[in-house]
Amino acid sequence: MIKLFKVKEKQREIAANANGVPPVKKQSAGELRLQKDISELNLPKTCNISFPNGKDDLMNFEVTIHPDEGYYLGGTFLFSFQVSPVYPHEPPKVKCKTKVYHPNIDLEGNVCLNILREDWKPVLNINTIIYGLFHLFTQPNHEDPLNHDAAAVLRDNPKMFEFNVRRAMAGGYVGQTYFTRCM
Repeated sequence: MIKLFKVKEKQREIAANANGVPPVKKQSAGELRLQKDISELNLPKTCNISFPNGKDDLMNFEVTIHPDEGYYLGGTFLFSFQVSPVYPHEPPKVKCKTKVYHPNIDLEGNVCLNILREDWKPVLNINTIIYGLFHLFTQPNHEDPLNHDAAAVLRDNPKMFEFNVRRAMAGGYVGQTYFTRCM
């Protein structure tokens, strides 16, 4: 039965092409929800969204965060978002493309944010995620780390943590790891 529907759909597509009309791509529920989320974005002035593949590819976009307070003041951090067609039933995949010395972001760009994992609910949206990422820069959390070394320094010696963050953002080594300038 399912194959019959696929055959009929293919026949309609071929007929549409024969008339010189390009086939209409159906949008997934995830794409429709994402369009709604993006149209309703209410970003802080320190955050920007961009679509490097153009507006036709809403499912892959980037968010730039410029913290205006805290340890990361003056830095610029780029995150990539990959949204699945089943969004909002699963969270977007978010990676930090800027190498950063942070307890909740590892050196490969993986982000430890509870709403991107176990606390994700379909009622959450892109705006919520961006605010969560912004919050990581104003209030880094040493209790749920991905970068255990940075978390230990934040917990045990906040002044040294601040020094390490500044050194990393200015471009330089923290321990054996080199960070490119992001200020």
